[in-house]
Amino acid sequence: MRKQYHLRNSADGILAWDIHKLIILTSTLRVESIPINTISELDESYWYSNNDEIPSCRSIANHMRLVQEANLIYPIILCPNRRVMDGMHRVVKALLEDHTHIYGYFLPILPDPDYVITDPKDLPYL
Repeated sequence: MRKQYHLRNSADGILAWDIHKLIILTSTLRVESIPINTISELDESYWYSNNDEIPSCRSIANHMRLVQEANLIYPIILCPNRRVMDGMHRVVKALLEDHTHIYGYFLPILPDPDYVITDPKDLPYL
């Protein structure tokens, strides 16, 4: 899996969680069936809300490529507030394929972010 981060804006800067670490946190959790229509990010500017990237045709095509490659066998990860932290490309794929539910984990406690940054380009991707 490529190196990935979940990003959220905050008063302190951009908070970033290492997805690999979030996956480790799910190792003892029960997989749940989550109704697709409860995932509010489907109606938000999810991929474009935390950086200067604009939704250009090229950018959208890049996301669609990731949607095509997404494997629904892997559960998504949601924070305690039921917000997607990992798996939005899988959610979109499930929606496109007319699934009513997707498998996922609910983190019982929001872990501390791995980084507080001002620019996502500063994150280590190796």
